[in-house]
Formats: sequence, C-alpha cells, structure tokens
Amino acid sequence: MARRALRAFLVARGVDPPAFSDVLLAVSEVVTNAVVHGYREATGEVALEADHRGDTLRLSVADSGSGMAPRHDSPGLGLGLPLVTSVAEQVEIEAPAGGGTHVTMRFTLDPRSP
Repeated sequence: MARRALRAFLVARGVDPPAFSDVLLAVSEVVTNAVVHGYREATGEVALEADHRGDTLRLSVADSGSGMAPRHDSPGLGLGLPLVTSVAEQVEIEAPAGGGTHVTMRFTLDPRSP
C-alpha cells in the first residue's frame, strides 16, 4: 500500500517513474522493517509522509512498535537498512521517547521534475 500511495503521489507531482525506482525500493524496505520488526508481537499502524519540493523528496516513516532491537530469529538477511542508506542521500533513524521508530529519508529527484 505504501508503494502504491507513494507512486501515485509522485506521478501526480509530475515526477518521471524511472526517476523514483530507488525511492520505492527504500520505502518498501523501511515499511517492511516496521511491520516485521516493530510489530513482531502486536499489530499497529505505519505512517508515511512525503514532501516534494523542487528536486528534493523527503519521506518519513514512523511506527509505534517495539523499536529497533537485535532479533536473533530475524526472517530477513539484515540488508534492508544498508540498502536504504545506499540509495538515499540522507537517512535519519530516531527512537521516540514514547516507543517505536521514525525513519526520515531524503532523495534528490530529476531537477526537471516540478
């Protein structure tokens, strides 16, 4: 759902789809981490916010799950966040005082995009 919503947002803003393939990959990884790791013992919501100004896209993904902690039974390979940091220009990960995880990513899109 997050990928579809973000794709629709970017297309509506006139961004050329090939210009945001890395963005969709990154948001998929971060949202998947929130679901698989943050809500491993419960269910909850994941919030996605997007701000596109000029050639800059800022994404925020937040959950109120159990936060980031080592997981010995992890179903993944542990490559998600390293992948995100390799495609985004900036990644910030915060652990809010009330719990959960907040990831902010910044991308530069094609400067010809509105």
